[in-house]
Amino acid sequence: MLSNLTSRRSFAGRLASLFTGVGAVSLLSNSTPVAAQAPSGVQKLDYEGKTAGNGFITPLVIHNGTIYIAGQGAHSHEPGEFPMDIETHTKKVMENVKTLVERGGGTMDSILQLTVYLADIDFYEGMNNVFKTYFPNGGPARTTVAIAALPGKSLVEINCIAAVVKK
Repeated sequence: MLSNLTSRRSFAGRLASLFTGVGAVSLLSNSTPVAAQAPSGVQKLDYEGKTAGNGFITPLVIHNGTIYIAGQGAHSHEPGEFPMDIETHTKKVMENVKTLVERGGGTMDSILQLTVYLADIDFYEGMNNVFKTYFPNGGPARTTVAIAALPGKSLVEINCIAAVVKK
C-alpha cells in the first residue's frame, strides 16, 4: 500500500513539475503565450488626456474600467495667485477632478471614492458647501482628513477613483 502512495505521489510530483516548467496553460490550450498578448492595459495620461511622459506623478491612470486621479490641489494646473479661501480652492480642485474624470471616460456620478485633505479641519464646512454642488445626485464614498500642510499652499487636495462609463 505504501509503495502505491509513493508511486502516485512521485508521479503527481513529476507531473506538477512538468506543468510548472513548461507552463500548464500553454500545454492545455492553443492560446497565445502571455508575453505575446496585448500590454497590461494601463493607460497613463497627463492633464490634457494625452499619453503621459516620464513625469514623477501621473495625474490620470485608467485600468480595467477604473479611473485613478492623483491628488489635485488648487494650484495643480494654474500656479497663479487667487484668493486664499476654502471655497475658491475647493471649487478649483473640484474642477480639476471633474476635468480629469471626464477625460478618463467618467462622469461626476461615476466617482466611486474621494479622499479629501484639508490644511485645517476648520475648513470642513466651507469645503462641504462647495462639494455638495458637484454631487446633486448624492456623493461618493469619501474620507476627509486634516493635515499640516499641502503643496503649493493649497488649502485642499483631493484624489479619487471613478468608473469608466463612456468611451
